[in-house]
Amino acid sequence: MSAIRIRLAPALLAALVFCPPAFAVLPPIGSGDVAVADPDIPPPPTEPCVVTLYDQFTFIGFDAQTFDFAPPEDCPGPWQKVVLSADFDVTAGRQFDRTAEIWLGGANLYFGTTQEPRAAVAPTWHIERDVTDLSPLFASMQAGRVDLGNLVDDTYTGIIHGSASLIFYPYDATVSDRPPRPDVVLPMAADASGGTVTLASNDDHLVIDFTPPTNIRRAFLDVIAEAQNTDEFWYLCVPDDVADELQSCPGTGFREAQVTIDGLYVGIAPIYPWIYTGGIDPGLWRPTPGIQTLSFEPYRVDLTPYAAWLSSGQPHRVAVRVFNAQAYFSATANLLLYLDHGADTVDGEVITNTLAGADPSVSKDVSTDADGNISGTVTVGSTRDFEISGYVQTSDGKVTTDIVQHIAFSNAQTFAITAADYNQHLDMSTEVTSTTTVDNGVYKRVVTESRDWPLTIDYAFDTTSDGYAQTTSVDQGLQRVVDFGLDGFGTHEASVQQRMVAADTLLFDASGNATGRTDQSSTQAYTYLDPYGACYDRTITTDAGVLATVTDGTACPDGVNTLPSFDSFHNAGSLTFGATLQILP
Repeated sequence: MSAIRIRLAPALLAALVFCPPAFAVLPPIGSGDVAVADPDIPPPPTEPCVVTLYDQFTFIGFDAQTFDFAPPEDCPGPWQKVVLSADFDVTAGRQFDRTAEIWLGGANLYFGTTQEPRAAVAPTWHIERDVTDLSPLFASMQAGRVDLGNLVDDTYTGIIHGSASLIFYPYDATVSDRPPRPDVVLPMAADASGGTVTLASNDDHLVIDFTPPTNIRRAFLDVIAEAQNTDEFWYLCVPDDVADELQSCPGTGFREAQVTIDGLYVGIAPIYPWIYTGGIDPGLWRPTPGIQTLSFEPYRVDLTPYAAWLSSGQPHRVAVRVFNAQAYFSATANLLLYLDHGADTVDGEVITNTLAGADPSVSKDVSTDADGNISGTVTVGSTRDFEISGYVQTSDGKVTTDIVQHIAFSNAQTFAITAADYNQHLDMSTEVTSTTTVDNGVYKRVVTESRDWPLTIDYAFDTTSDGYAQTTSVDQGLQRVVDFGLDGFGTHEASVQQRMVAADTLLFDASGNATGRTDQSSTQAYTYLDPYGACYDRTITTDAGVLATVTDGTACPDGVNTLPSFDSFHNAGSLTFGATLQILP
């Protein structure tokens, strides 16, 4: 993962020294090893210190494995950037996709899933994540753990290995902008060492009960809710009363994570429809997994309007639940607090909060004819428009934060089911538009952000002349645009666009035994642009389970990818809002 970049002043451009761009290394054409279009993180132009967290852990069984961390002696903080670098591999054979988590001091550093192996393919993959905002964790010795449960027996033979390090980049002496980092990181996990919390109903919550510092200026919550078990394909679920009839999961095709403070709704974390490498048809994800499948990106909820409320000196509870959770979601979060270094206490209040609980609309039109054939549609939608604002009287004046957000979710499914055939079509979309205004009484800084997560799935299980055929196609997207600027002046825009299109047909004989597959292919594209010269564009295609083509730079000037190392977009966003604007995952 890398961070969004905006420059504070165009005059800085001439003073910057750029390192070579960091482009992900792909396997050779014709390889069945893991290939993704995402870039690696551009490094700052300073010599880093590398601290190994663990080296070649072997994952067999379901016990957590532990490690110890000590801060780098040669690179004392604060740091310009801290990167988690992790490598995984799984031996050839048979194995499910597995969930992997790395924890430090109880806080989540990494959350993702693994690539499934094949009889003759032993996948390897590399993960990078910008963890600079977790810097307070790295200032002292910490205990760490890795959760990667992996059943190995006579049937499931794939053995997973992994190594991970933290890379610490000191500040470049030429960089005058040193954005504030969180002063406090509070993990929301199963226990003091980490671990996810299971959310299997509306009544289950991930919580932290604590008495916060009394001088909070800003607060953010990074949320990850991973769908598991019968909720793994939540986007294909239907209303309870037609679930058996449509041979599907219950609960409708709508889920969202909801954040509360002391029981009051304070934010929404929409859930991205991650599809794991065993999802629907494993052939769809060979050798290219879906968007963020191997490394989930947390959804950041801005709690700053409640900074004064949290600073009251009284105990508070921050909680997360997944609306409509069935069985189940694995959840964790990191609470990031920025303190007023010029005051021991702050005053203020919440001005406005119009956020309420979810009330999705559900409709269905399903019928069965005289021959028992089932057809029809089911839809679920949710539209949220709300405003949350509050102010903090800081040591350098009153600062008001106003958040206006629109979240539109829609899920429409069509079914045609007979005794011989099963056909299902999904069109789903999550659209989020947010405008955050920070007013310090002198000027207003404004960030407008839009996200769009489209997902289309076509699934057919049909009778053929000599057996059955399961044909699946998936079109998965992620678009994000961020505009940053001062009220009344021109804005600066950065954008990322990702798309994954995959198709495969599985063949079975009349007894239901798999006999092969045909028409297996995929295309993955990743494009990032910002207003200060950064451009990255890569498209990869696969065919019959191997990497077929790689095309770079098509959307960039002169057809060349350029990722300068200086985090100008990141720095400006951090100076304004106290947290990394994560646009490059």
